[in-house]
Amino acid sequence: MIAGHVTSEETVDEAALAADLGRTCALAVRCQRDLQDCAGRYGDLFPARPFDSAFFAALSMVTAFGSPWASPEELRACGRASLWIFAVDRLVDQVAGSTAEAEALVARCLAAAGDDTARDPAGDGTRAAAAGDAPPVARFLTDLRDELTAAPAFTALRPVWLDRLERTLRAMIREWRWKEAGAPVPLDVYLDGADGCGSSFVNVSHWIRTGDPWTLGHLDDLLVVSDEAQRYLRLLNDLATRDRERGQGDANALAFGAGAAEVITRMNEIRDRCRVLLGPVRAGGPRAAAYLERQIGFNTGFYGLVDYWGELERV
Repeated sequence: MIAGHVTSEETVDEAALAADLGRTCALAVRCQRDLQDCAGRYGDLFPARPFDSAFFAALSMVTAFGSPWASPEELRACGRASLWIFAVDRLVDQVAGSTAEAEALVARCLAAAGDDTARDPAGDGTRAAAAGDAPPVARFLTDLRDELTAAPAFTALRPVWLDRLERTLRAMIREWRWKEAGAPVPLDVYLDGADGCGSSFVNVSHWIRTGDPWTLGHLDDLLVVSDEAQRYLRLLNDLATRDRERGQGDANALAFGAGAAEVITRMNEIRDRCRVLLGPVRAGGPRAAAYLERQIGFNTGFYGLVDYWGELERV
């Protein structure tokens, strides 16, 4: 290429790239509209602070750029599962006033997810009377579960989905206990609680809805890589939001005694392990591998400038 001159071939390449990016951005817009409509069904579960328009835009972008080949309908489970994680995370971290309150909330969610009498098979909002007093966060979770039941893979993989849900919620309670103890937490122990960020739960929801036969047949192998990616994302979030989380008293590796250099070194080690583990995944399930690689790549770039949360309300 001569400086200042663009060949016709390069122009075509740039146009094709722009078209791909344009479709992905359009996909994000469709996802955002769905998520905002979904959030509106659950009353005050999603207050304008911190769930502002920028939050919905950001969540929709990571959803769309993770699987740009998918349709808006295929991405609905992934986007809504992510949205639910943010809702329950806020309730546990910012609204619950004690470990006991957080445990009670977690118990309601687990009971609702495992209770078939709380299902909405008609999809019209009509539920069993026993579920009528469920808090919005539990109703949202059962709605998410009910939508996944339409996927042929859900019946067989429901135990996996429930297991990942429980791991996520139990890890959030574990963080509460760490905060109450007020003692340093070794980084290895901290990373054992990385399920609290909910990434693998979202991934299981996404794969149940969209996975091809190879993906569904190798879910255990995929979750090994997903858990590594989840640990990376946990530390990435901690680095990017340490000032915010220090002010809020949230769980953070740096607040529990890890240094920034130690965290960065560990992140690089985890990313290298992910690359090795993704080798056989890429051979059998290229889209599943690309999805995980895009999670790491997108969030690494995204957190360089901003995080997902809007300004938190005072509770």
